Amino acid sequence: MAALNDVAHWRGQIFTRILQFVLGLGVITAVPSMLLSIAENLWSVVVLDVAALVWIFGILRLTSVSFRTRVLNFLAVTFIFGVGLLVKVGPVSQIYLMAVPVLAALLLGLRAGLWALAIDSAALLVIGFYTNTIPDLQGLELAAFLKWSVITSNYLFITAVLTLSCGVLLQRLEKSIGDLRATAASLEQGQQELTALNAELRLTAAAVARLNDMVSIAEVAGTEQRIIFVNRAFERRSGYNRDSMLGGSLRLLQGPDTATGTLDRINQAMARSEAVRAELLNYTRYGEPYWVERELVPISDEGGNNTHWVAVERDITERKKSEDDIHRLAYFDVLTGLPNRRLLMDRIDKLLASSERNSQYSAVMFIDLDNFKYINDARGHATGDALLKNAAARLAQLMRKADTVARIGGDEFVVLLAHLSGVHATAAHAALVVAEKIRVAIAEDFVIDGQTYSSSASIGVTLLPKGEQSAQDLLREADIAMYRAKADGRNGIAFFEAAMQAEVEQRLNLERDLAAAIDNRELAMHYQPQVDRDGAIIGAELLMRWQRADGSWVSPALFIPLAEESGQILALGAWAMRQACEAVLQLLAAGHRLPLSVNVSPSQFRQPLFVEQVRTLLAETGAPAELLIFEVTEGLLVEKLEDTVLRMRQLAALGIRFSIDDFGTGYSSLAYLKKMPLYELKIDRSFIQDTPADASVTAIVQTILAMAHHLGLKVVAEGVETQAQADFLVNNDCHGLQGYLYARPAPLDALLARLGG
Repeated sequence: MAALNDVAHWRGQIFTRILQFVLGLGVITAVPSMLLSIAENLWSVVVLDVAALVWIFGILRLTSVSFRTRVLNFLAVTFIFGVGLLVKVGPVSQIYLMAVPVLAALLLGLRAGLWALAIDSAALLVIGFYTNTIPDLQGLELAAFLKWSVITSNYLFITAVLTLSCGVLLQRLEKSIGDLRATAASLEQGQQELTALNAELRLTAAAVARLNDMVSIAEVAGTEQRIIFVNRAFERRSGYNRDSMLGGSLRLLQGPDTATGTLDRINQAMARSEAVRAELLNYTRYGEPYWVERELVPISDEGGNNTHWVAVERDITERKKSEDDIHRLAYFDVLTGLPNRRLLMDRIDKLLASSERNSQYSAVMFIDLDNFKYINDARGHATGDALLKNAAARLAQLMRKADTVARIGGDEFVVLLAHLSGVHATAAHAALVVAEKIRVAIAEDFVIDGQTYSSSASIGVTLLPKGEQSAQDLLREADIAMYRAKADGRNGIAFFEAAMQAEVEQRLNLERDLAAAIDNRELAMHYQPQVDRDGAIIGAELLMRWQRADGSWVSPALFIPLAEESGQILALGAWAMRQACEAVLQLLAAGHRLPLSVNVSPSQFRQPLFVEQVRTLLAETGAPAELLIFEVTEGLLVEKLEDTVLRMRQLAALGIRFSIDDFGTGYSSLAYLKKMPLYELKIDRSFIQDTPADASVTAIVQTILAMAHHLGLKVVAEGVETQAQADFLVNNDCHGLQGYLYARPAPLDALLARLGG
């Protein structure tokens, strides 16, 4: 396009066409002219024609020469040819001279044309005057000069008009072409810029369309915003296609659970035409909720008026889910979904503050499922977990929205009852009513995988506020009350009393003192003889005694259960077995082959290395195993009966004999008697003390004796304190008698003295 608008290029093309035309036409006209000149004997004209044609041909062929030089040569040829014809032919040949300024203006510009016109005019005047080629003016030099002056003036006028017209026309054309070229350049630059902008716009549009972030653009229409663009990510996540979204509102994806507070904050920012960022819960076309982080940016026109909004949304559903999971793990029980201890303590603190502020009494309940451990161990953790979830659901159904049900571990639950009443007695009654509902609900059978399981709840209750109490204080009080309910027979409700705290502190002190007593060897073994029907000693039971340094005695009924719960029974049991072995050896050394009975606790018996410990002890002491009788309670048989029987058989293989202590008070099934390698049964003192006065109890004792005789088991009756009891037992063939009627527990020296007497 630049080449077509270039005047110089255009002039070059015109010049070439003129040369071609002149050369072709010159050849055609030169032939008859030369023939005529030859006929007239004008050889100079012939030479001039030939020279002119050759010169023009050379100009046409020599394209390597500059354009200006070629044009000047062409003008020179034309001028010389015109002058030559003027000299030889006359004024009629001035037409050739007229071509010189016109062509100069055409090919070299107006200035060159005017110079050529001046030269032509001067040449015409001078040559015409001196050659005097006008016959009728001969001799009249002044008249000839005037004549040629008139001819030259006419020539100058006509040629000047042509030259000026051609030159001015070309100047204007050149200026127009220049303007056109500038316009074209500007348009081309604008087109390039537009092309670049279009390319950038296409790139931006393609990038926005392919972004993973959801992008939507809405135009402001009054108080509403109508969507005019959504990208592909927006379509994919929302489920709506582009056509269904266009013209819609930015609120289209909001749903029932979208936070109204967040929406209000967004609307306020939009009303002020301010950018805003927020996290929103949106809904897809199919109702599926998903979380986005939305950033809204206003777009204004040149006048500062808000015309559009650009919304960029990033899907943060997975992040929100992770946050919820972390929050749930931090504050909620994984199994039941109930609040955990951490959240419970926070809510107790808040309940304390609000109860004091509002002068309202609230309650804390500590709930423990009775016998859950037996179900969990017997049926497996899956069944235990299912029972816990069912219990949690029952508790949650009984509560108000203001109340809290929490699981703090194992089978322990805590219930917070908020703002029961402003009167203490009324609040206590309301708490008791709820506790009773809980107790009844938990007592209903649980059906798990088609199987029915029974449980119950021991519930401790404490009211708040009570002065300077903390959450830990309240939880401890409810826990203490729960243990009182459990101690009272389970499946019951107990309110915390100050005396309970004293008992707990006393128990804690006793546990600490027991640990010190073990270390300081304050414990001792006493021996209570067992006699036959004739009163002869046939054995003895080792009974542990604890005398403090101040001389006071601590009842075994207090410290033995405490040792069981605290785990100290393992050390006591190991010490008791060693005492038994050493006592057997002392008795043998004194000539008495007397079997000794030693109590073995369930927790001690279930130790994985218990059999090996007994074997090692027998090897170290050298005591004969057949003189040792391990007394175990029926509670040992509740869990893992097969493992228990296997372990008893391993010990029996060493020579150890077994006795069931407190028979008839524990495990109700008698099927185990056939499976276990038993040596004897010990009838509990609770049966003996009412014999023979109570007919029903007497019948039970007689049944036990008959069953033992049938199974080939020996029977020892504990707690024989009257002669009537002894006579009844002897008459019913009881093998052994033990009780205060015969002897109180005493140190080994007393037993040796009695045997020696």
